[in-house]
Amino acid sequence: MSFAELFFLAVALSMDAFAISICAGLAAQKAVAKKALIVALHFGVFQALMPIIGYVAATQFADSIMAYGHWIAFAVLCFLGGKMIIGSLQQKCEKQIRFNPVYLLPLAVGTSIDALATGVSFAFLGVSIVEAVLLIGVTTFVISMAGVYIGRAFGARFQSKAELAGGIVLILIGLKILLDYTLLSA
Repeated sequence: MSFAELFFLAVALSMDAFAISICAGLAAQKAVAKKALIVALHFGVFQALMPIIGYVAATQFADSIMAYGHWIAFAVLCFLGGKMIIGSLQQKCEKQIRFNPVYLLPLAVGTSIDALATGVSFAFLGVSIVEAVLLIGVTTFVISMAGVYIGRAFGARFQSKAELAGGIVLILIGLKILLDYTLLSA
């Protein structure tokens, strides 16, 4: 997977966190910089940790299912992309976001489940996990921080569009993986 593909994947994976960050921006009345940092740290750290967990789990089984890795990566990315597209049509901002770990940790875990599944696909595709998780974590951190400020300034207008775009990008990356494999094996 090229750096550009990893970057687009990182951006797509961060769209759930971005959508919630916009809601956090709506809820932030004062100390916006501190709240943006808190939100960005939670989402960035978990988006970086979850692919590692998925990668390690998948490498335990890689030898037995390596021949199907491209199909697994395709299915995982298309499933996650479809889920994000459906979520973009249904999601509404919760106006009472709290900026404490008890509230943010479950949100950070929930928004990074797709990163866990992506870590599984990384194992089958031979992606450099260190480069990937650093890029995913930093990208999510920056996008989440920006999301708080965007939510503060513009409201929830961008929330569903961001999640829709993220879902489309994940599906396109899944299709590219399948197409690359098909062309290489032909």
